[in-house]
Amino acid sequence: MKITRIRIYKTPLPYVGGAYVWGAGNAIKTAIASVVVIDTDAGVQGCGEFTPCGENYMVAHSEGVDALARLVAPHLLGEDPRQVGRIEQLMDHLVQGHGYAKAPFDAACWDILGQACDQPLWMLLGGKLTDGAPMYRVAPQKATDETLAEMQRYRAAGYRQFQIKVGGDWSSDIDRIQAGVALLEPGEKAMADANQGWRVDNAIRVARATKDLDYILEQPCRSYEECQQVRRVAQQPMKLDECLTGMQMAQRIVADRGAEICCLKISNLGGISKARRVRDYLIENRLPVVSEDTWGGEITSSVVAHFAASTPREYLQNTTDLMNYNTRSTGIGGALAKEGRLYAPDTPGLGVVPDFDSLGAPVAEYGS
Repeated sequence: MKITRIRIYKTPLPYVGGAYVWGAGNAIKTAIASVVVIDTDAGVQGCGEFTPCGENYMVAHSEGVDALARLVAPHLLGEDPRQVGRIEQLMDHLVQGHGYAKAPFDAACWDILGQACDQPLWMLLGGKLTDGAPMYRVAPQKATDETLAEMQRYRAAGYRQFQIKVGGDWSSDIDRIQAGVALLEPGEKAMADANQGWRVDNAIRVARATKDLDYILEQPCRSYEECQQVRRVAQQPMKLDECLTGMQMAQRIVADRGAEICCLKISNLGGISKARRVRDYLIENRLPVVSEDTWGGEITSSVVAHFAASTPREYLQNTTDLMNYNTRSTGIGGALAKEGRLYAPDTPGLGVVPDFDSLGAPVAEYGS
């Protein structure tokens, strides 16, 4: 089997809630999805997607996939996409870093491998260890009463874990955390996610003011070192997210016991191939993980769902249904969200096909 054609598509994904406000004054209304579609001489087609949470989030940019494609696509033509390890090595040899841009190519090859083997991705990743991953839902930065109303709506839809966006004004954030945690019912969980937004001193103020509350403190500051300063003061479990960019950081977190929970954004880690190794290393060292990505539609959501399904239940903190954050689609079929849980497809590969009506014409094409 050989790659004969690679196409790159772009489509806007408007947020269902109007404006998604997070961190220190960041807001997006529309994310831009980049979708990679790989065709083969065997008639098997695979797809992958990368969508940043706004431009330049975590040094990732929606134009990065286009730029990477110009460099790597000519070299991928004629290669066997089922050899995912070779494809990974080839891309890493051609371009250092920029894993977020490589991730959709990696996913498309895994999709093809699964279809060629007549197996869903979760089977290729080790089997189904979680059948129905618990989901969280985000409550973006709003007035406290609006945040509480949003949490109530999500609870009625079956969600039992809530991510309260903070990281702006630290004093208002204290009120938002206190009110949100007070709303929790037995068995529910809350994360206060600053998305790197606080200075260390203000993060410490928040931690001290909320020290008696049971919630998870997520990525309070920009760097790992700053988060560790806060960790020495905070009484809450700490979840690290944006600073977890690869195996080296995972090894450092394990060595330092620098977090209680690690969020794995698959694109941030460079795709399924690399994220799988990081996940398995963290779990081997008894650190629970979150299966998610920076943003995305149905294609990304299917990758996230398969990754969650192949994670041991006792070490899977949660996941999320990214496709339900948008008013447009990138794919047809894929993951299913039901009563607060995300289910991966049982069909071969990713179990999702590109929504070409939504994607429109390709912005770039290589091969024939």
